[in-house]
Amino acid sequence: MSAFLEVDHVDKVFPLRDGGSYIALKNIALTIKQGEFVSLIGHSGCGKSTLLNIMAGLDQATVGGVILDGRQTSSPGPDRMMVFQNYSLLPWLTVRQNIALSVNKVLSHLPKGERRGIIEHNIQLVGLRHAADKTPKELSGGMKQRVAIARALAIRPQVLLLDEPFGALDALTRGNLQQQLMQICQESQVTCVMVTHDVDEALLLSDRVVMLTNGPESHIGQILPVPIPRPRQRLEVVNHPSYYGLRNEIVYFLNQQKRDKKRKLKQVVAIARHGLEKVNLEIGFVPLTDCAPLVVAKEKGLFAKHGLEEVTLCREPSWKAIAEGVASRRLDAAQMVAGMPLSMTLGFGEQNQPLPIVTALILSRNGNAITFSKKLWDQGVRTLSDFKAALSQNPDQRHTLGMVHPTSMHNLLLRYWLASAGIDPDQDVDLTVIPPPQMVANLSAGNIDGYCVGEPWNSRAVQEGLGYVIATDLEIWPSHPEKVLGVREDWTAAHPETHNALVKALIEACDYCDNPRNREEILKLLAKPEYLGASAAYARPGFIDPYERGTGEDPEDLWQFNRFHVDQSNCPGRVEGLWILTQLARWGITPFPRNWIEILERVRRVDLYGRAARELGLPDAEPNRSSFKLFDGKVFNPDDPMGYLNSLDICRDVCVEEILIDEAPEKAIKAVA
Repeated sequence: MSAFLEVDHVDKVFPLRDGGSYIALKNIALTIKQGEFVSLIGHSGCGKSTLLNIMAGLDQATVGGVILDGRQTSSPGPDRMMVFQNYSLLPWLTVRQNIALSVNKVLSHLPKGERRGIIEHNIQLVGLRHAADKTPKELSGGMKQRVAIARALAIRPQVLLLDEPFGALDALTRGNLQQQLMQICQESQVTCVMVTHDVDEALLLSDRVVMLTNGPESHIGQILPVPIPRPRQRLEVVNHPSYYGLRNEIVYFLNQQKRDKKRKLKQVVAIARHGLEKVNLEIGFVPLTDCAPLVVAKEKGLFAKHGLEEVTLCREPSWKAIAEGVASRRLDAAQMVAGMPLSMTLGFGEQNQPLPIVTALILSRNGNAITFSKKLWDQGVRTLSDFKAALSQNPDQRHTLGMVHPTSMHNLLLRYWLASAGIDPDQDVDLTVIPPPQMVANLSAGNIDGYCVGEPWNSRAVQEGLGYVIATDLEIWPSHPEKVLGVREDWTAAHPETHNALVKALIEACDYCDNPRNREEILKLLAKPEYLGASAAYARPGFIDPYERGTGEDPEDLWQFNRFHVDQSNCPGRVEGLWILTQLARWGITPFPRNWIEILERVRRVDLYGRAARELGLPDAEPNRSSFKLFDGKVFNPDDPMGYLNSLDICRDVCVEEILIDEAPEKAIKAVA
């Protein structure tokens, strides 16, 4: 879409009397094409009018700005006209004089006769010829609003901004004015942005409906296209086949936000009166190269720097043990595979009960590879297509591939990679869960034909002559989230300052890990028995040295293979979290939550990451809320996750459920949608 009006990553922060601040809007990014009608909808207090005022130039963004037709706007101007709910007419002037006031001011360069013609044309446009000489006190509410619209349109603005223009009108008057506004906008090809609380009004008038989440830190939760052809008549719109589906989508979004508001009002958050609530922590990890931020934070004193006096890093045998440790409260926090906080919140695990888990930090990105056994190499398997052909030629021979956990990116990317070639990962091969440290031994014993895992376990198989790397995750989805910091939601509420200190220490550790000059030192720390306990040589490829695939080709320089901090790596973006939800549902691991916005808001805590980043003096913006694609070119649209799921050729029967999570995890329920 070519941008005519662009809201460029806008934040709005208001100072408070106590010296603090209130973040009303956070990272609002929106592009609007010329002639488009966009509605902003959300509960009171979500910042709709504030955003409209910023577009109008009546208020200034704290961060970011507004670009109109290629030029930044920072003050009011005749290129944008605002229509308010309270009309804002001068009571001593007539209809004609109120309209003339703006025309004579803005279009003073035009001849007097031409200006008079513009005034009369706009009076006629809104059907007020009979009332042209009346003052506002002689007009009804609907007539006053028509004068306000005519005054705005008369100066030929590029953008018309409407702040609940029909909110105070009766239903009949409102309906007539809505119809007139549609006709005027279509004839004039004016771009419109309207704030409204009325779902039906938004659907009648809009090309797209932009839904804002609750404040503080209100952001765009969902954008809903309205594919109803124009010109529109109210009855035709209501009878359109997609009307009630679209209406239900907006109402459902608003209901999610209503529940979220009630939950936050009931939430009791502990207050640390003397520093941190807890300074001795048990943090779980699995021995992999990308546990480096935890090791660095411990060994370089970053935990202690932020007041965490005694942090014990607990080496766990598997990701299942990690999940059990956090669920049982044996661990305060843990390094988790990216899908684990979402899946546990949805009820995946031993208890089969939703347990709210939050992540405020991505610890690492990339770092995985798919390794096949030398036996497959000897059979001529060099590519995914070769593997597909091998399966077709020997349908009776079962091939087993290992992955580390059902909710891991290893599993999801391996499945995606296989399915892209028409290989059904549940029917054409066998997938089995194996803890990372046991992968090489199982490959050597012939128990599996390959696996997807993080380092150093791919490089170890290559260096020992047991296997070869057929693909890295950089070739499937570069920059995907890999490991995250996971904690129970109730633990975060009980220890907010401790959690904030933990996030800050790990952000600094991630930054340290991404400095190439520190990598040799980090490798020595990782090689300690209490961490990886493996030869440092196995962890060098991709981390420091060029990456060796074991295929006879020259090693590759993969500078982004292990990424910890650069390019907004640490922010737990909600869009990539939504992709994970679609893949968990695609393979029947968890249901797809109908209330996916609510789930993402609770799990992927961009607000908690933002607080920690700001206190460290770092940028706190969430990555762009935009569509993206993996290696196969299939586009993921964050506003249509079900459409994406339905477009996938190989997919299990997707179960859609509304996951209602009580404050007490034991009372969580699932409601079938």
